[in-house]
Amino acid sequence: MSIVDNAQLRERLSATRIVAILRGTDVDATVAAALTLIGEGIPTLEIALTLPDAEEAIAQVARDAPAEALIGAGTVLDEADVERALAAGAQFLVTPTLSPSVEYAVAQGIGVLPGVYTPTEIQRGHDAGSAAVKLFPASALGPGFIRAIRDPFPDARIIPVGGVSVDTVRAYFAAGAFGVGVGGPLVGDAATSGGDLGALAVRARLFAKAVREV
Repeated sequence: MSIVDNAQLRERLSATRIVAILRGTDVDATVAAALTLIGEGIPTLEIALTLPDAEEAIAQVARDAPAEALIGAGTVLDEADVERALAAGAQFLVTPTLSPSVEYAVAQGIGVLPGVYTPTEIQRGHDAGSAAVKLFPASALGPGFIRAIRDPFPDARIIPVGGVSVDTVRAYFAAGAFGVGVGGPLVGDAATSGGDLGALAVRARLFAKAVREV
């Protein structure tokens, strides 16, 4: 698997429209959860660097996933984190804020989704050249915020993250979201720490279906 730049990441996300967020505590369980999600129709994943030995999990998933999968690293805070993630095989990066890693990644031609919260940050994230921006925590703002933001920023590519459920997917897309990022509501039974992969597969199918229908 090769690194994608921001134009390629934007194109891939416009097709898949959903990013699964894996923030686990166990490498083997995270890998198993990641491969389950891909198999159930969610091919774009973010594995957080907060996982102990996250590089090993990223490397295993990148090695075992099918070619259509897109494997990213999350919680990328600085240049050292960028290099860690890329060395492990990550194809794109996700940050929690407009951290120094964003400008560094863009300069290196690496696709990145910076975390934002305010209108100013949304503009700065796009001006930096990112593929899209990650609105976090979206649950504190709701679909109405995205709808309002798109009046002054009609071309904003906003991916809400934080509390997005199967029941709210349609509302976020109706408000103009570019995609959705889903962590807890999808991997909520600790699948990345050894939980029930069967239950994870069921939730993955429900989310994949909800996204397809919009």
